[in-house]
Amino acid sequence: MTQLQVLTFTFLAFLSTSTIAQGRDISYMTSGGEIHPLQANMDIRHYTINLDIDIKNEAIKGYTTIDVMLLKPTDSILFDLVHFLKVEKITVNGAPKHFFQKQDYIYITDSKTFQAGKQTIKINYGGKPPVAIKPPWDGGFTWTKDKAGNPWVAINCQGEGGKIYFPCKDHPSDEPNDGVDLYVTVPNGLKVASFGLLESETQKTNSTTEFHWKTNYTISNYCIVFNIANYHIEKRQYTTIDNNKVPMEFYILEEDKKHANKVLDIRERDTRILEKYLGEYPWVKEKIGIAHVPNPGMEHQTMITFGDAFNFKTVHGQPYSANLYHEFGHEWFANKVTNSDWAHMWIQEGIGTYIESFLFKELGGAKAYDSIISKYKNRIKNKQALVLGEHIKEADTYTSDLYFKGAFFMHSLKTVVGDDLFYKTLKELATKPKYTYDNTVKTGNVEQLFSKRSKKDLKPFFDFYLRTTQKLDFKITKTGNNSYNVLSTNAPIALPFTITTGSTIQHLVLEKNKPITISSETLPVLDLEKNYF
Repeated sequence: MTQLQVLTFTFLAFLSTSTIAQGRDISYMTSGGEIHPLQANMDIRHYTINLDIDIKNEAIKGYTTIDVMLLKPTDSILFDLVHFLKVEKITVNGAPKHFFQKQDYIYITDSKTFQAGKQTIKINYGGKPPVAIKPPWDGGFTWTKDKAGNPWVAINCQGEGGKIYFPCKDHPSDEPNDGVDLYVTVPNGLKVASFGLLESETQKTNSTTEFHWKTNYTISNYCIVFNIANYHIEKRQYTTIDNNKVPMEFYILEEDKKHANKVLDIRERDTRILEKYLGEYPWVKEKIGIAHVPNPGMEHQTMITFGDAFNFKTVHGQPYSANLYHEFGHEWFANKVTNSDWAHMWIQEGIGTYIESFLFKELGGAKAYDSIISKYKNRIKNKQALVLGEHIKEADTYTSDLYFKGAFFMHSLKTVVGDDLFYKTLKELATKPKYTYDNTVKTGNVEQLFSKRSKKDLKPFFDFYLRTTQKLDFKITKTGNNSYNVLSTNAPIALPFTITTGSTIQHLVLEKNKPITISSETLPVLDLEKNYF
């Protein structure tokens, strides 16, 4: 069969087990999974998105141009786009092409075959994009107003992918290597906040303004979003740990601008903490941005979003927002260090949660660090493994354990390899080119790096905690008046432990089915610090 015949057969089989969602509901939609062979043949190089926003009718209209490298000749090209945005016209290298939409896909066909190499595909389309039900978790557009009645529009699509509003290859393994240009036209008086740098703000003749945002960095398609509001822009300059100057900007509602500088003070402090442990802020050629949105925040690259109230909690007397810090930490883990597959989502969410401990350690010392690690452990549910295999859909892998068990695993890993080596290796993961920007990572990459640096085979340890729901089992058995045996029946590797006997703390190493004899007048307590799950 030709690729087109395979495509048609695959789609008919898909129809037999699927139903088309009605209206604008996309609760069925998820990102990732097995890559279709037609999309495996494509390397996305660049997106240009140009849209007019009809706020009154909650609609969009315009085009997306996609520069793509085809790895081999094909008679069919496949993109993702939610089905109720209707495609009007498609050209490939300027020539009109036949296409059809089925489900949430666009099929572009040519009997003469698309040759290997660069293709420029322009897709004109429009319609009413999906409305978010519970943003940012259940994504889509949020069309609301501020207290003064001005329009306030936000987009969230981590779970669903950028296909909710623009044609794309919806898989985390392929980011546009040459960046993105975004043109958004809105009614005069409103501003658009987005990724990268604002290249231009152009008044048009029909009482509208076009905003052109651009990034030259690679970027996940769920971070290719924008927000619209009657924004006040608070700015300052930040000097990075490597002495580079980068603009810091907060797009905050005009009605809340009195809070802007306090938020930027928090952002500046948090940046210094994260740079200490993870290296320079990743996007120094663009900006450190925050956009005020009507929902909890997200890690949108160079313009993370924030929607909490401005009455901050404190950590050792200093203001702290878990949401503001966590989403910003994703600039390193999620945006710079990116999972090649949702199967490895614990890397961005688990490590992203763990690095919140840096702030607690810096502001409150070891005791504060221990307190947040204890909270992570107490929130572990352990209902399914964190890594379920490969080619996993976002909806199938996403649980709260990605955050809390993933974070606690990093603490346990630190216990195994030692603090100094752990922090040094984590910084290497966050800074070396082989793990960052154009390159994506899997669990194996993280394990191999820590194994190499620690000179230990850590794969069994990673597998035990990430690929199973096992808990560490150990037994303490009294064998005499002041004698006890300590035994682990399932330790995946030799694990360093502390054992408390009265007022004495001993350090020992436990291996599977190798009992250790302890002398103590009282029942020994193993792992009093609770370093393992």
